[in-house]
Amino acid sequence: MDASPSLPGGSVDLRFLRDDGHLSRGMGRLAAGGLPPLLPALAGALVAGVLIATGLNHLAGITLFAPVAALLLAGVASGHPHDGRFDRLVPPLLRATEYLYLLALGYGSGVGGPLVFVLLTAVVLHHADIVHRTRSGLRPPGWAMRAMLGWDGRMLVLAAGGALGWLPFAYGVLTGYLAVLLVWEAATSWLATPIAEAEAPRKESGGVDASTT
Repeated sequence: MDASPSLPGGSVDLRFLRDDGHLSRGMGRLAAGGLPPLLPALAGALVAGVLIATGLNHLAGITLFAPVAALLLAGVASGHPHDGRFDRLVPPLLRATEYLYLLALGYGSGVGGPLVFVLLTAVVLHHADIVHRTRSGLRPPGWAMRAMLGWDGRMLVLAAGGALGWLPFAYGVLTGYLAVLLVWEAATSWLATPIAEAEAPRKESGGVDASTT
């Protein structure tokens, strides 16, 4: 996505808040932005939520992909301008469904609670960073957004790990990968930001900052 994160008038382009991965964006390009985003996102989140509520610990193998496939309905509309009255609900729907999937899959499959918590924290921090930058009129680095895999990519990695019987390993690898990526991107962003050194004002009337000449 090459557009600015801000629209004319200072509003935020909601497409930057979706955090779509490669697969979701590819589906959006196929639809050429012609499908309004709220209905597919709502339908996908509802179906995924029902599947998650029934208990992911009862799902196994390829069936772990079912909630992800349901939520991918939202990807078809990822290229839409998101300028509808209620389109602002789409990013929270995607966020909530991904968080629920991470929690339910991890706890339902016996993954350690601390590991699930750290992974969820890394994803939440990533989303908070996107919101802060877009509200400031800045665009998150394209390479970092692609490397974070998007909501669809992260859910697919965990589903694949569960299908192969490597779910704790998948949680650990994804957690470490996202944590290192967040720290690296934050460090490089800070180092690339010019720092203006301001001179401290001198007080002519005396005091600790007064001139001694």
